[in-house]
Amino acid sequence: MKKIIAFILSAALAIGLAGCGGNNEEAGIRAKVGTWKTAQTIQPFFYQEQSGGNDKVEVVPFTNPGDMKTALLAGSLDMCGTTIVTALTAASKGEPVVIVCGLSNKCSALVVAKNSNIQTAADLKGKKIAYVPGTMHHLLLLEAMRSSGLDPEKDVELVRIDFFDMGQALSQGTVDAFYSGEPYPSTAVSEGYGRILLYPDDQEGFGIINSAMITTKDKIEKNPEQVQKLVTAHVKATENLNKDREAWLNKASEFGTDRKVLDLAADNIQLFWNINDTYIQSVKNLAQRMQEQGLITEIPDVDKMFDLSFIETARKVLQK
Repeated sequence: MKKIIAFILSAALAIGLAGCGGNNEEAGIRAKVGTWKTAQTIQPFFYQEQSGGNDKVEVVPFTNPGDMKTALLAGSLDMCGTTIVTALTAASKGEPVVIVCGLSNKCSALVVAKNSNIQTAADLKGKKIAYVPGTMHHLLLLEAMRSSGLDPEKDVELVRIDFFDMGQALSQGTVDAFYSGEPYPSTAVSEGYGRILLYPDDQEGFGIINSAMITTKDKIEKNPEQVQKLVTAHVKATENLNKDREAWLNKASEFGTDRKVLDLAADNIQLFWNINDTYIQSVKNLAQRMQEQGLITEIPDVDKMFDLSFIETARKVLQK
């Protein structure tokens, strides 16, 4: 009887230790992360393989940053991608979004019909241009016209067309140009109906900044360990993809974009994670221009939009 009791106690103790982490395995996280199915927003699809064996990261694809931000604020996501324009708009309204690491730079272009006589932004006068209001591409388009002395309300006709339909509109002559994100500019070039007029890095001040990963103040306060694991996975994934172009573009091709288009688009995409003072200053410049262009009414406290502690910890992990 004593042997039976001792056996039962021993088994119970073993089960208890396992349940309390006595096996020395770190408790796993459960997280939902939102992103787009594009080459420039691909890192979250690699979080699972970069996380611990006990972690479970579910990637939820979206088609626009506004819906992702709404899902994040509603508690349906733990982290998500966003354009910097969307983040600034949210912060200007007092929404508690926090940028925790970078996602991608560049990624867009102003495209004109291949055989058109448009050689500079000034040549857009009197033309029809497809755009999506309130996006980074919209602001870059306004900046291109401003620097060329064009009034967007008088000198051109802005036509609201979804990104997915811009290529068809250009190829059919419905519009003369469009400003959009990849892969649509590269698709236009690859299929022979479009020509790149301007890339973001051709424009001054803030041109190349595009997107980042955000969470909320509440999630940082209540579950910083989860945020840290996600950011660390993001940093590792970004580093690996930047070193392995084939792995990056092969995965991106699973989203439905032809590989030859991706080969072109990749030269206009910069995957990144690190955020420094220069980047934050570019965001401040962007916020100023957004207000001047009427996209926001108030400039938020940009410094308070960032929490860089997670990338600093991830950096140390990367250096080990």
